[in-house]
Amino acid sequence: MKQLSINLQTIMDQLNMLRSEQEARIQLMEVSYSKRMQDIRDMRNKLNATLDELENTTVKELDEIRTTLQTSIMNDVDNCRRLKDELLKLDDAVQSLSEKSKKEIQFIASRKCLVKIQESETYLKKNSVKDHSLIIFQADIDIEHYLSKKSGLGRIAVKNPNQVLTVKRRSEYIVNISSDTNTCNIQGICVMPSGHFIVVDDENTNVKLLDLQYNIVSHCDLSGTLKDICLITSIEVAVIIGFNVQFISVKNGQLINGRSFQLSHGSVGIAHHQGALYVTSGTALYHYTLTGTLVKKMFEDTGGRYGDRGKCSINL
Repeated sequence: MKQLSINLQTIMDQLNMLRSEQEARIQLMEVSYSKRMQDIRDMRNKLNATLDELENTTVKELDEIRTTLQTSIMNDVDNCRRLKDELLKLDDAVQSLSEKSKKEIQFIASRKCLVKIQESETYLKKNSVKDHSLIIFQADIDIEHYLSKKSGLGRIAVKNPNQVLTVKRRSEYIVNISSDTNTCNIQGICVMPSGHFIVVDDENTNVKLLDLQYNIVSHCDLSGTLKDICLITSIEVAVIIGFNVQFISVKNGQLINGRSFQLSHGSVGIAHHQGALYVTSGTALYHYTLTGTLVKKMFEDTGGRYGDRGKCSINL
């Protein structure tokens, strides 16, 4: 009976463990769901912003056309009003003349009337043939057709976070330069949006820029122990050098040293996400701003050997 009790307890412990794991999975699933929901909303917001921009551009064009047409029409209205006022004044002057008025005055009045009448008739003839202008809108139906053919904003799938990656191809490239005195020891590698690579060579204390064919096109020498590298912007990276973070940018195909800041601890790994830097010391994980301000120590485990908890990565 004792063994039976032990077996029952073992099964119950296993069930409790499985239940705890499944409950943890539910929590992880809810977190994943919330993140994906936010991704969908962000996508919708981007589409809304794009549509708003298209609408604003189209409305601006509509306003400009209306202003142009209104200006032309208002000019005609003002000219009609001006000619009418001038003709009224001449008519009043003619009405005030009597049969006994001097012939010279009658002649001058007659000439002025004829000139103004001719000007008015010419203006009427010129503007009476104008077509009425209507504003039309020809919608870009390609936009509507494209969106109507889409079944959603993206594809929803289930991914195994512990999926094993398989190496399909392996190649070796020589990244030594003439000034190197030792065999390369690449501690970190970063892929730029342009397709170029930046590698950190700790043994020769330099950083090297490789083109799409893995040829070295630039390098910069540094001082200290180089441990890791991460992408900051499309043209800038951050390199861990002992107790320092060194920023390096790519300009016109050349590596250029930029700003740097000092750490209060040793460092072996670095990662960047949305303006936040995450630095590992070998036993702890720290959160820094891009200007070097320590936000907080996120995690620490002093058990085991120094460096057992080395590099860090961001799960997007």
